[in-house]
Parts: sequence; C-alpha cells; structure tokens
Amino acid sequence: MNPVILAILVVASIGLVCGVILAAASKVMSVPVDERFGPVRECLPGANCGACGFAGCDAYAQALLDDPEVKPNRCVPGGAEAAKKIAAVLGVESGDVVPMMAHVRCNGTCDNTQKRFTFNGEQTCKAVRMFCGGNGTCAFGCLGCGDCASVCPQDAICIENGIAHVDPRRCIGCALCSKACPNHIIEMIPKSSKVTVDCSNKDKGPVAMKVCKASCIGCMKCQKNCPTGAITVKDFVASIDQSLCSGCGVCADGCPKHCITKH
Repeated sequence: MNPVILAILVVASIGLVCGVILAAASKVMSVPVDERFGPVRECLPGANCGACGFAGCDAYAQALLDDPEVKPNRCVPGGAEAAKKIAAVLGVESGDVVPMMAHVRCNGTCDNTQKRFTFNGEQTCKAVRMFCGGNGTCAFGCLGCGDCASVCPQDAICIENGIAHVDPRRCIGCALCSKACPNHIIEMIPKSSKVTVDCSNKDKGPVAMKVCKASCIGCMKCQKNCPTGAITVKDFVASIDQSLCSGCGVCADGCPKHCITKH
C-alpha cells in the first residue's frame, strides 16, 4: 500500500477513535443544566454587586434554581420588577422588595473638622487610611477620596466639602460603595427612611467634640425621647432601627449636636 495513503488511514482512524472517546466522555461526564437558568439570569440586571448575598448574578440565579428557600426578591438593584419576572419563570410568589439606598454616616465637612496632615501618596481612601489611620482629626469619619464614588455604577455619589454625598434618586442600593469604604461608614437603609444619624464616631463625648463639631456625643437624649424605641446608643454613638422608626423627628429636634437629620 502506498505509504501516503497508509499514513492518512492511520491518522483518520486515530481521529475517529478519539472522537468516539470524547463523545462518550461528554455523555458520561456531562453536568445537567437547568433550562430555566437562562431565563432567570435574563431577569437580573447584571450589576454583580452581591447585595443579594451571593457572589454575583450568575450565582444568585443558580441558587434560585437549586434552593427553594432562596427568594426572588433579593435583588435590590432589580427591585420589584426583577422579582416579578423571576417569580413568573419559577412559578412562585415574588414577595415584597424594599428599595434601599446608601447613607453616609458622617457630617465631617471642612467646616466641622480638620485634617491632621496633607497626604501626598495615592489619593484613595484605602491608601490614606493605611497611613496612620487617615489624615483627619476624626479617625471614624469620611476620608473624602472617593473610593465609594469610583465603584458606584450609577454615578450616585460625589465628594463635596470634604465628604461623600449620595443622591437617593440615582442610588440603586447595590451596596458596592459600602463595601469599598475602608472606614465602613456607609450603611444601607430603606429609601423611605425619614431620619438618619450622620455620625460614626465611637469616642467618648469630650474626645468626639474635640475632633468634630457635628459628632455624636453619646448623651442618649435621642434614645430616651424616641417614642418607638427605634434609637439605641452603643459605643457612644446613636443608631436607628429603620423598621421601628416612625419618622416623627423627635430625636433630630432634641439632638444637641445636630447630628441627626430629618429627610
């Protein structure tokens, strides 16, 4: 037989055998794919923010298929619309979705506090904090370099007068800013919130007053006056349970440091 033809037949035979082996392996080792994954994934906005509690939209979509206890209303950016679409695909109840927004717990503006030194390194909050805990007199306040603004997918955050400000009309509640803040002063609250605490300083009153004019001093006046028990003071700083807050504003009216705001 012609050597060329023989070589072609050998190669063709090897290719045929390998093809058969690969085809068999693909059948034996294949992982079943739920056909609903695609339609469920299309219902999600693709922010991959992790606000749902999962690594991203793909992980959340898979969890919805694998675990009946995972509810379709956990996508905050997608809101009620995404929940309804997912529920329609899976044939379950959508549940209520509470629109959330980011709130910066700091009012340490240039008028209320000062800088301890000028930082000439990389102008990020993370870098500034790594150098002596930050350059502000208040170690708990906003560092003002905009790490939160840089990760916001909606351009809902800007830096004004030394601190971050959130536009609630643009905020989708993805919580990426909260994760990016090295001082952990950005909290996620319902968009319906009427009263907020604008301070994160955990120092005792006399110390807090020295570093910021608008700091909470832990006097507990707000906690004592709150008619619904929505406010607690821990580590010398007030916090509001928004699920209990009626929005009456008694706490804000009585705060001697004006660090509680009515919206």
